[in-house]
Amino acid sequence: MKIITFTVPCFNSENYMKKCVDSLLKGGEDIEIIIVNDGSKDGTLQIAREYEARYPEVVRVVDKENGGHGSGVNAGLRLARGLYFKVVDSDDWADEQALKTLLGAIRTHYSAGTLPDLYIVNYVYEHVADNTSHVNRYGKQFPVGRRTDWKKVKTFHYAHMLLMHALVYKTNVLKKSGLVLPEHTFYVDDIFSYNPLPYAKSLFYLDIDFYRYFIGRADQSVNLVNMVQRYPQMVRVMETMTDRWTYAEIKNLTKGLKRYMIHALANYMMTAQLFLCAEDSPERRIAFKDMWLHIKERDKALYRKLRYRTYVLSATLLPWKLRGIYLVRGYKMLCRRMKLG
Repeated sequence: MKIITFTVPCFNSENYMKKCVDSLLKGGEDIEIIIVNDGSKDGTLQIAREYEARYPEVVRVVDKENGGHGSGVNAGLRLARGLYFKVVDSDDWADEQALKTLLGAIRTHYSAGTLPDLYIVNYVYEHVADNTSHVNRYGKQFPVGRRTDWKKVKTFHYAHMLLMHALVYKTNVLKKSGLVLPEHTFYVDDIFSYNPLPYAKSLFYLDIDFYRYFIGRADQSVNLVNMVQRYPQMVRVMETMTDRWTYAEIKNLTKGLKRYMIHALANYMMTAQLFLCAEDSPERRIAFKDMWLHIKERDKALYRKLRYRTYVLSATLLPWKLRGIYLVRGYKMLCRRMKLG
């Protein structure tokens, strides 16, 4: 039995993927690693094949045409044989001791018949420019080291959210949710972190610094210059999330999950507005109106819930240029606080 399937989407990753894969191999033969070569033009596929040849019981390689990060996740999920499923980007890595702790917890819960639908772990922003880091924890929202459910989840504040790096879903939960991420689209990790949540009934928070998120490459999606240019993709992601669950469906969820889903959507909307408003052009103004119109036409109740949420409304009421300044400054302040940029 494979305990966890780790999917590693790779695109031109030859310079850093070994650190990622080597960190996961510390899990031994209880895990499987699916390396998805997403149409790379460098030596990524060769490196992946070498791992597959050396560790045939652990590593599998998928070689496919380029489809983007979401396409790589989809490919891994289709083939996953592990009880749990975790995405690790090829420039990131897992902490060895935390990996062993997670695997030990899953074995214990499996033997006791108490496996949760979702494990939540800490993730760490590793900032290479100044060798600093920032740990994102969830001890204020979840009981530590105890199986729980959404009824006992406390309120999330400000920009604190459950990101892909923190989530280890049961594989059958993801498959039951029908999760399929859009191709050729950045920021699909937001969909991964939001759409399947109502299918995860039981939760377990492990206070371990498991996921190490590399910050420092100029082409990263969190780079503000890249974000500004990729606004159509963020709009697509936002519409995918608001299309998935209606406000009527969210209202019927457990209180803690309902509260979190609205909190998360509002934060994603602030991000989408940042992408759109950071620069000015007729196309951006049209896209901004169309994004809100898309939500309004499909679900007026959800539109009102998002549009008139205090911090979302504060951005939309400002003139366009002031709106951009307000959102960009807020993002930079958040980055400084989290050592994200």
